[in-house]
Amino acid sequence: MKVTASDADDPTYGSSAKVVYSVMDGEKIFTVDRNEGIIMTAVADLDRETQDRYELVVKATDMAGQMGGLSGSTTVTIVITDVNDNPPRFPQKMYQFSVSEGAAVGTPVGRIIATDADMGENTDMSYLIKEEGDLFKVTTDVETQEAIVSIKKPLDFESKRTHNVVVEAVNKHVDPRFVDLGSFRDQTIVRVSVSDIDEPPIFQPVDGTIMEVQEDTKVGALVGVISARDPDVKNKPVRFSIDRTTDQEMIFHIDPDSGAITLGKVLDRETAGWHNITVRAVETENHTMASHSAVSIRILDVNDNPPELATPYEASICEDAKPGQLIHTISVVDKDEPQAGHRFYFTLAPEGSSNRHFTLWDVKDNTAGIRTQRSGFNRHEQNVYFLPILVVDSGPPSLSSTGTLTIHVCGCDPEGAIQSCNATAYSMSAALSPGALIALLVCILILIVLVLLILTLKRHRKGQRMTEDEEDMRDNVIKYNDEGGGEQDTQAYDMSALRNLYDFPEAKSCDSGPDIRSLPQWIQANRVGGGAEGAAAAADFSLFKGYIRKKVEQADADLSVPPYDSFQTYAFEGNSSPALSLSSIHTMSTTSEQDFSYLSDWGPRFRQLAGYYAPANPEEEGS
Repeated sequence: MKVTASDADDPTYGSSAKVVYSVMDGEKIFTVDRNEGIIMTAVADLDRETQDRYELVVKATDMAGQMGGLSGSTTVTIVITDVNDNPPRFPQKMYQFSVSEGAAVGTPVGRIIATDADMGENTDMSYLIKEEGDLFKVTTDVETQEAIVSIKKPLDFESKRTHNVVVEAVNKHVDPRFVDLGSFRDQTIVRVSVSDIDEPPIFQPVDGTIMEVQEDTKVGALVGVISARDPDVKNKPVRFSIDRTTDQEMIFHIDPDSGAITLGKVLDRETAGWHNITVRAVETENHTMASHSAVSIRILDVNDNPPELATPYEASICEDAKPGQLIHTISVVDKDEPQAGHRFYFTLAPEGSSNRHFTLWDVKDNTAGIRTQRSGFNRHEQNVYFLPILVVDSGPPSLSSTGTLTIHVCGCDPEGAIQSCNATAYSMSAALSPGALIALLVCILILIVLVLLILTLKRHRKGQRMTEDEEDMRDNVIKYNDEGGGEQDTQAYDMSALRNLYDFPEAKSCDSGPDIRSLPQWIQANRVGGGAEGAAAAADFSLFKGYIRKKVEQADADLSVPPYDSFQTYAFEGNSSPALSLSSIHTMSTTSEQDFSYLSDWGPRFRQLAGYYAPANPEEEGS
């Protein structure tokens, strides 16, 4: 660095303001330029690890350093920065650790650390394993810069009891200026002692076993043998069993002592081509020491299934098909899987060898084509042909099956597109022209309209009938309070209302008795024939009972009325009455004079009425 001292004297007056610099303390390590005040090192290769801080006293003197000059001093602090000039070093050349052979992979064995005299990132280092790297691995703790030695693969006390692991520490940031100082790495030995434990049996091979067996192997035959041993020094006996959760159908059995797997049931490769079971091995003296191994059994194929047509094939041809025309291509499927691959042969079945319509062409690629042998098919004579096809595989042994190809004869347009394959539909379409079809549709539409009209009329009539019935039930009692104008008044009252009162709609049949449409009129009783016989006739109600009984029978037999009690009108008065009729209405229909003199004989209550109708005395008229 550079230091500068100032002098307040006049620099133009002699050398009183001329300043020179010198080191008062520390001149062995640092020097200062006399005139410029630049501080420089006096020796090379300062060692920060020995001393990393210096305090230098620099003196400034005026008068160019001559006698009588004034001086001042200052202290300069110099800090030595670090460079990576020191390699890592292990404090020990050997470390010892112990671990159980049953320790899991990844279990830490121990920690070691290498030291570095540098500081900061110059102390960063990485660790490597130079020997025994197949069983152990080392990682670096970024926080503490420690090396962590852990298990990479399972250890075996019986195979090797002690492992010497060589660990090397290397600086991450090497300064190329100091490479010639030596190697920036260091090594140490980590001795790992493996302790013995009681271990479960070990299968051979460890990763599992694959066995093969023919699907036609008989029950009880040997499938294969699985082996396992106790890895401990004592080598205790081992017993085998099958985990039945992996073989619920008990297709396989295993000998508990030898590990021989035998067949328990008949195999079928087409049902299951592989069987995966789990075998369990335990020590005879300690059942907690158990291990499992997967056994995969492949079922080898035997040709026990005949080939079959891939689908129920159906083909269609036009009536004008030409000879040699390819109709359809067929293929087959076979559940078996021979190692050499499938090879199928196609021929016509014996029952179809006399066929003169179609030929079979074996394409030699496990497919076959069907061709026409003649022309001029007629679907009205025969619209369906059944062609039996025999398919044989290559075996061994060779198996065969017969399938049927259904061929339909169809009508086609000039371009060869199929229009219809139904002979009946074809004949109908040929017989009916478009105009005839339209006329047929119009007739059907007219019939539908007629049916709808008939149904509508029936429903309308039924509604009118129900309305009339309701009117009969409600209008049987006619409110009538018009006194009228007497016998001579023929316009004061509408006679149709009274006549309609007795027009019974339920009396429709001719054999239901006498006509009761009109009200029976009173017949004037013969006063000469009155007396006891008249009183007896007046007391005879059998006529009314018969009339009422007929009305009830008619109401019960009428299907148009609702199934509950109805209101009936009974307007029958009988055959005769001693009082005859008092209505003036009746007198309008006859020209004969009636004699009402009998009213005076009925007593005081009818005296006023008798005065209206009884003829007056001549004396009274004269007066």
